[in-house]
Amino acid sequence: MARKKLIAANWKMYKNPEQSKQFFTDFLPMVQGHDRDEIVVCPPYVNLHAALEAAKGSQVAIGAQDVYWKEEGAFTGEISSTMLVAVGCTHVIIGHSERRQYFGETDDSVNLKLKAALEHGLTPIVCVGEVLEEREAGLTEDVLRRQCVRAFNALSARKAAKLVIAYEPVWAIGTGKTATPQMASDAHVIIRAEAAKAFGDDFAAALRILYGGSVKPDNAHALMAEDEIDGALVGGASLDPKSFTAIVKY
Repeated sequence: MARKKLIAANWKMYKNPEQSKQFFTDFLPMVQGHDRDEIVVCPPYVNLHAALEAAKGSQVAIGAQDVYWKEEGAFTGEISSTMLVAVGCTHVIIGHSERRQYFGETDDSVNLKLKAALEHGLTPIVCVGEVLEEREAGLTEDVLRRQCVRAFNALSARKAAKLVIAYEPVWAIGTGKTATPQMASDAHVIIRAEAAKAFGDDFAAALRILYGGSVKPDNAHALMAEDEIDGALVGGASLDPKSFTAIVKY
């Protein structure tokens, strides 16, 4: 069964609302009619409104970069799934390595956020991946297994239907280093096997697993040619409409 590739832009902490609008003004004409792949752009929260307005009527979906697991309450600075859905978001990134590295995100909080996102109909893009020391110590498989097992904890296949995973070798994010297509593919096989254990073989066969980590126009084609790679989570290269278009059109 062919899995429709998903190309997602993670803008991280870049751009203001005006710059977001300009991005879509330039980007949308370049990808008009492109329906081979699903396209998602995830700007910072303060740009969501501008991005949603700008993308209206196009095939480009808008997502957030994080979400909190409670619906509302005294959680200063947090944003809930219900809020994201209310403004028109359809996707959300969960457990990005930068959230894990700098903001204390754990496998358990990823699990809570994932459940909340699914509960409210969002398509969660759950990030997993190893750091350089783990890769060099031969622990990649152990790390991916642990992250998947904990993320999938107490979730049914029916509830998890919209789940998307992004494999991000942390050593390849913003470093200019990229996992070879073969390394990425091997990691995706491990992740798919964990999904099969948690949710069954049919679920795993349909699950989209994206690659993230210094994806650029010049390596996108080789990465996307791998059967195991079902799309990309693009950081820096997604900030420029031309380079993101080149990746979407790999």
